[in-house]
Amino acid sequence: MTLERSTRDDTLILNVGPQHPSTHGVLRIVLELDGETIVRAEPVIGYLHTGFEKEYERRTYLQAVTLTDRMDYLSTLINNLGYALAVEKLFDLEVPPRARVLRVLLAELTRINSHLVWLGTTALELGAMSVFLYCMRERELIMDLNEMISGARMMTSYIRPGGLTMDIPEGFIGKVEEFLRLMPCRIQEYEDLLRDNELWIERNRGIGVLPAETALALGVTGPILRASGVAWDLRKAMPYSGYEEYDFDICVQTDADCYARYRVRVDEMRESLKIIRQALDRLPDGPVVTDDRKVAPPPRHELALSMEALIHHFKLFTEGMKPPAGEVYAAVESPRGELGFYVVSDGSGKPYRIHVRAPSFANLQVLAAIAPGHLVADLIAITASLDPVMGDVDR
Repeated sequence: MTLERSTRDDTLILNVGPQHPSTHGVLRIVLELDGETIVRAEPVIGYLHTGFEKEYERRTYLQAVTLTDRMDYLSTLINNLGYALAVEKLFDLEVPPRARVLRVLLAELTRINSHLVWLGTTALELGAMSVFLYCMRERELIMDLNEMISGARMMTSYIRPGGLTMDIPEGFIGKVEEFLRLMPCRIQEYEDLLRDNELWIERNRGIGVLPAETALALGVTGPILRASGVAWDLRKAMPYSGYEEYDFDICVQTDADCYARYRVRVDEMRESLKIIRQALDRLPDGPVVTDDRKVAPPPRHELALSMEALIHHFKLFTEGMKPPAGEVYAAVESPRGELGFYVVSDGSGKPYRIHVRAPSFANLQVLAAIAPGHLVADLIAITASLDPVMGDVDR
């Protein structure tokens, strides 16, 4: 079917985007309208195509970390983690306990960060403008933590194959403790602003209902699937990085509408705070990088004392780490759902092939299934509730 052609004689074709203030990223949606009612909604992607998956083949395994940052740019540390787990799986490598705990802590801070951006921008698009300012206020605290550990606010490249770039700086734990004390009342503040807000309720309740069977058939994961009543979370179903040791709940709603997706994300922020608290309580001392010299360089102090260490350091960073030939798949629970990395090694210093199972790509196709029958104005709430990041889609 040609997108620009109406399926009926009495309907209108309308392009929304690809440059439009109410679409999340550079997304084009072709609407077929009967008056104000949507008959058909076709998302058209490709306007932000970056070629990440091809670029991976031209980079060493370490250089590729910077590309993972830039796919889902609201979930950089979780992207780093998923990729690192895949490369470590090729090497059959375990990272030190301190690195495992810090990875979980940072992943949950990243989840809160992403959900804050989602809540603030969605509220802004639907007219509840104050919520955006409140959410950005707390997001700045997480950005400050990112800057403390890496020097960068968003593209941190902090989690790498073998562990972390470096240990956390002095004062980081105190800042996280301060965030944990502050955040519960701030989440309650968001809910107080929206709970009785007639605009928010009218624009979200009963809008964009996604039955569980449809969600499963389309490969939907993450908060969207859990809002449809399916308790599937990779941190519980296929634990990684020690998540099986943490006590937290899978957040589920059954109404399957935009409001249910809002409830799941807010509840998940509270669960993330619980996980961060547990991570702080069990954080051990020790190194944050493996001592496996196939993956990690020699300690800096050895470079001035050992020619062999200097040569090894040089070769590792010029030729890259060389995992055994083979293929692996590793997946993590990103704020948008299952983020998986399929990595193929030919034994050289660069990956032969990397394919990313991106949650936004699978979730976005839901739009065509749930938008018809709604008004044009509802398209904004529906699209926002899917929380697509176009860098995650156009790889």
